[in-house]
Amino acid sequence: MTSQISIERLMASVHELGAIGALDGGGVCRLALTDADKAGRDWFVKSLHALNCEVFIDAIGNIWGIRAGRTEGAPVMIGSHIDTVATGGLYDGALGVLAGLEVIAALNASETETDLPVAVAAFTNEEGARFAPDMMGSGVHQGALDLDEMLSTRATSGDALVGEELRRIDYAGQDLPIIPSAYLELHIEQGPVLEAEGLKIGAVTGVQGIHWTEFTLRGQTNHAGTTPMLLRRDAGQVGFAIARLADEMAQELGEPQVATVGVFEVSPCLVNVVPDRARLTVDMRNTDGDILRSATDRLLSQAQQFAEAAGCTLDIRPLARFAPVVFDDALVTRVETAAQNRQLPVKRMPSGAGHDAQMFAPNCPTAMIFVPSHKGLSHNINEHTDTTYIEAGAQVLLDVVLDLTGGLK
Repeated sequence: MTSQISIERLMASVHELGAIGALDGGGVCRLALTDADKAGRDWFVKSLHALNCEVFIDAIGNIWGIRAGRTEGAPVMIGSHIDTVATGGLYDGALGVLAGLEVIAALNASETETDLPVAVAAFTNEEGARFAPDMMGSGVHQGALDLDEMLSTRATSGDALVGEELRRIDYAGQDLPIIPSAYLELHIEQGPVLEAEGLKIGAVTGVQGIHWTEFTLRGQTNHAGTTPMLLRRDAGQVGFAIARLADEMAQELGEPQVATVGVFEVSPCLVNVVPDRARLTVDMRNTDGDILRSATDRLLSQAQQFAEAAGCTLDIRPLARFAPVVFDDALVTRVETAAQNRQLPVKRMPSGAGHDAQMFAPNCPTAMIFVPSHKGLSHNINEHTDTTYIEAGAQVLLDVVLDLTGGLK
């Protein structure tokens, strides 16, 4: 029997996991290391055991399931994440993990032996929505982030530490160096390109660089009616100036430069009081590392000038600094060829979002498979990918895994 994806089985998994942390009106909230995340992790571990996988938990809480091969060589790894943003959809991250489960289920159903083991991993705190930086679990595993520093990272809400939360939900494991021979990740595109061009598969060539920065400004509260504009120390207005500059720079530099102000807070947040404090975050991305560094340097320098001119103090905290990553060309070609062999329209393309795959790329052959996102929506409760695309992407993933592992009936 040839190994084939069961779309019915895969979609059942999508909806089972999607029920954990489900939001009224659709979507899901499984912020990293919350009770909902624990429930999702428990479901994943149970699913791995049901497929006769050996299960491991490492020191940053990454979960690994390994299906044995005919040899004890390094496994071909399939990975992604099951944590979400606060108003997430059913597919971002979760699809990659669930497709990994489906690959193993398909191999088991067809009684296919592989020379190399096959591993499926769910990485801790990929989103970075509750703890910064993002891609924490994969970053620690691949040596890009320090374990002790990440365990002592405080939540953005200030109420918890990563290490404490791992122990609380019983997912603080042991450091375990599982070194893959190759890494694959199936993911929704999270953008509009594939759908707009009528394509089913993206063979991802790499990930653009990402710089996250937090700006905290302090000025002085005062009466909104009696304080002349030139005599104010208005932290809010400086924050607005930084936000406007980030947008203007992205427009000036043009594609593929993007900039997003995802957090903007002022206090005391009263209609008739000049704010004495403002906090904002700026997310800047580009496929060119030199341009990205230059843009970030300019933003930081001018932010300081804005603050000084307004009589405010400014604290700048880098939250994430990830250089652009190029995936293994030979493995990208395998993805492209697998899609073509299935008569699936395919396009080589970079990723605009960050992914766990970029942490593996410097250390082993790495590639990603994209499937279309309806209307380009992601990080949104209306996030959706048609089942025909999901089936196509999961089958390409299985075909590449069989190619890499020497799958035998």
